[in-house]
Amino acid sequence: MAEPLLEVNDLRTYFSTEEGIVRAVDGISFTLDRQERLGIVGESGSGKSVTAMSIMRLIEPPAGEVVTGTITFKGRNLLEYDEADMQDIRGGQIAMIFQDPMTALNPVYTIGDQLMETIMLHQKVSRKEAYDIALTAIEDVQIPGAKSRMETYPHELSGGMRQRIMIAMGLSCNPDLLIADEPTTALDVTTQAQIMDLMLHLADERGTAVMLITHDLGVVAGFCDNVQVMYGGGIVEKGTVGQLFANPQHPYTWGLLGSLARMDEEEQHRLRSVRGAPPSLINLPSGCRFRPRCDFAVDVCAQAFPLLRDSGEPGQESACHRANELDLKSIVQEEEVTA
Repeated sequence: MAEPLLEVNDLRTYFSTEEGIVRAVDGISFTLDRQERLGIVGESGSGKSVTAMSIMRLIEPPAGEVVTGTITFKGRNLLEYDEADMQDIRGGQIAMIFQDPMTALNPVYTIGDQLMETIMLHQKVSRKEAYDIALTAIEDVQIPGAKSRMETYPHELSGGMRQRIMIAMGLSCNPDLLIADEPTTALDVTTQAQIMDLMLHLADERGTAVMLITHDLGVVAGFCDNVQVMYGGGIVEKGTVGQLFANPQHPYTWGLLGSLARMDEEEQHRLRSVRGAPPSLINLPSGCRFRPRCDFAVDVCAQAFPLLRDSGEPGQESACHRANELDLKSIVQEEEVTA
């Protein structure tokens, strides 16, 4: 088998606060192949963005640090790189589209200057060549009047256009991996679909792998190959998109899907919500972290931390003590009939 593009093993990223240690990412492991589309989903505070920031090495002491684990990219552990090496990696080989383009873009520099700076840093080209590449990048993301946009400032663009500029910046150096952290936040649904189609089309053209961080399962269903569900700083389920939508094995995944209107089902059902609130990452519950909100918890759920193990179809894993015991699909269907 080919070596994965990215391999994360037992990653733990903690933050020190006055109240205690925040275990934002607590022992996650996963792989990402070349040209793969991986979706990472979960509620706010589950550790999705901190995972991305850890991969980019953007979390630094004393506020936070990666306390253990490895992040192997193209065969080498990124945690062993010094800052000068990481500056070459960021933008050049791993690019990131941040959640809010208004804060990610510098308000005092023009769009053209910011694009050209990135290109000149990673491609070692002249300013004239960087200008031409930046102009092409703006045209690729379908922004009209590319030359005039080179001279505009971020506040002069709409939210959708700023996000297109972030995509242009992220893909301008043909990275091996693009991390998109909630790339359609605060955009209307029509613009969301356009942005997602554009980003993934351009990534496919360049052979770029995509890690999509979102809380929107509908986006994952339409654009990803594989998905992993995060909760309380850990991964509770992973598999292909088809596996998780057809027959999820973890009660939390069922809860997320229950709150989503399904357009692929003939009969529509009452939407359900996951009761309670996400746990404090300072004082995590014993055993299974989802236990206080789970309708199927038993004694063992409070005593032992569940590890990811095979459940459902080959390649599907779930961190639930009762994954192979419960037929969640039948239980949910019975509840819908009696409701």
